[in-house]
Amino acid sequence: MEEKALIPYLIDTHCHLDAAEFDADRDEVFQAANVGAGRTALMVIPAVERANFGAVASVCREYPGCAPAYGIHPMYVDRACPDDLVALRATLQREAAVAIGEIGLDRHGAPRDDARQMFYFTAQLKLADELGLPVLLHVRKAIDPILAALHKTKVPGGIAHAFNGSREQADAFIKLGFKLGFGGAMTYPGSKRIRELASGLPLEAIVLETDAPDIPPVWKSGGRNTPADLLPIAETLAALRGISLEAVAVATSANARAVLPRLVEYV
Repeated sequence: MEEKALIPYLIDTHCHLDAAEFDADRDEVFQAANVGAGRTALMVIPAVERANFGAVASVCREYPGCAPAYGIHPMYVDRACPDDLVALRATLQREAAVAIGEIGLDRHGAPRDDARQMFYFTAQLKLADELGLPVLLHVRKAIDPILAALHKTKVPGGIAHAFNGSREQADAFIKLGFKLGFGGAMTYPGSKRIRELASGLPLEAIVLETDAPDIPPVWKSGGRNTPADLLPIAETLAALRGISLEAVAVATSANARAVLPRLVEYV
C-alpha cells in the first residue's frame, strides 16, 4: 500500500508567537505546529509596538521558519512617540523584516484617539513606500479610511489581516495588490459573511492566519489559539470551497510568498 503523501506546507501569515501567553510552553507550541501532514512550515510574527521589537526578533532568531514584521499597532499608539518611528526604520533594516506590521486603524470601542492612530498609520505607510515593504493591516471597523489612506500613499501590497468587510471592499484591496487573511473567525457557522467571502473570493486572493493566541477557532472558543490550529483552519477553508486540502495549501502558501516575497529568506 502506498503511503499517503504529505500535503505541501502551510504558511501562518499572522501569529504572535512572542506573546506572553506562550511564555510557559513556547517550545511545545512551536513543535506542535511543525509536525505531521500539513505542518505550518512558516510563520510571520508581527510586532505591535517598539517595546516588543526585541521579543519578535528573538523569537525569529530562535525558531526556524519564523519571519519578523515590525510596526506600531493602532491600539498601542497611546504609548508611542515619534522617536519610535526612527527605531522602527532601524529595526526593519537590521532584522530582515518581511513586512511592516501590524499597523492600521481600529475604530472599535472608546475612548480612542483617531487622529493619533492616523498619524502613526500614515507615517508607517510612507516608510513602507520608501523601503519597498508590504504591510500587515489591522482593519477592524476601519476599512474605508484605510483604503482611502492606501490610495494616497502607495505601498507594495500586503495583507488585510482578519478581513471581515464587504465583497466590494475585498475587491478594492485586491485591486491594490493585497491578499486577505482568513483564520479562526471563518470556522464559526454564524460568521456567514466571512464564510461567504472565504468560499466566493478568488482563491488567489486568500492567505491563512491564526492570529494566535487571539481569535480562537470554534473548537477553542474562549480559549488560547495556537499556530497548530492552522491545519484545521485550512481544512475549514477547503470544506467551504469544496476543494482538497492540498489545493488550499498549495494556493494559500503561493499567495503568501507572492505578497511577502522576502519569505523566501526563511524557508
